[in-house]
Amino acid sequence: MSSAGEAGHELLLRLAGRLPDDVLWRLRDWLAAGAVDPVAALLPRALLRNRVALTDSERELLVAAAGEGPQRRLIDAVLPLNGPDEPRYAFAAGPGLPDLAALGAMAVVRGDPGAAELRQSRRGSRGEQRVLLVLDAARPLELTGTLQRLLRAHGERTPCVEVLAPGLEPPAYHQAAIVGSAVLWSRVPRTASPEEEAVVPATSDDPAGTSTPTPSGAS
Repeated sequence: MSSAGEAGHELLLRLAGRLPDDVLWRLRDWLAAGAVDPVAALLPRALLRNRVALTDSERELLVAAAGEGPQRRLIDAVLPLNGPDEPRYAFAAGPGLPDLAALGAMAVVRGDPGAAELRQSRRGSRGEQRVLLVLDAARPLELTGTLQRLLRAHGERTPCVEVLAPGLEPPAYHQAAIVGSAVLWSRVPRTASPEEEAVVPATSDDPAGTSTPTPSGAS
C-alpha cells in the first residue's frame, strides 16, 4: 500500500460516523482499487460539502493522501476542529447468531495473516446499520474493499467496514463500536465475557476450516 493509500485509509477511518456512509464506503472502495487520484480530488470536496471539520493531525493525513496539487486550495478551506469529534451513535451487539454475510466475513478475515479479531456491531437506535470491525489487519486497505464488496453482494447498500492496522489507537467512534459489539472470530482462543456468551461465542482460528459458531450452550 502506498503512503498516500495508507494516509487515505487512516483518514477515512477517522471520518467514520462523520462523513455519510454512502460517501465513505465509495471512497474506500476506490482507494482499495488503487484509485488514489480520484479520492484525492473528491475527498476535500466531500468534507466541504458535508461541513466536516478536521483536527491538525487529520489535516496532515489529508495532505499526505491528496498531495500538493490543485486540490490544496480546497484542503485549506476545510474547517478546523480543535478537539477530537465525539461519536454520535449508539452501538449494540445485535442478533445472537451470525447470518450468511457474517459467516462470509469470517472466512475472508481468516485469510489475512495478521488479523487478530473480527467483531460485529449494530449501530442506531433500532440496530439498522451493521458495522464490521477487524483488529490488527496486515492488509487493512485491501481487506476493507473485499469485505465491503461481500456485504454489498448480500444486499447492504452502504456497507460499514472498519479495518484497523496494528498499533493504531481506535478513534472514539471505533472504541464505542468495539464496546457495543460481539466477537465473531478471534485468531487466539479467548474466554468470552458473560455478555458476549449471551450474544455469540467467538470462534478461534481453525487451520482445517472446520470451526463454526454455535449458539451459546450448544454442545
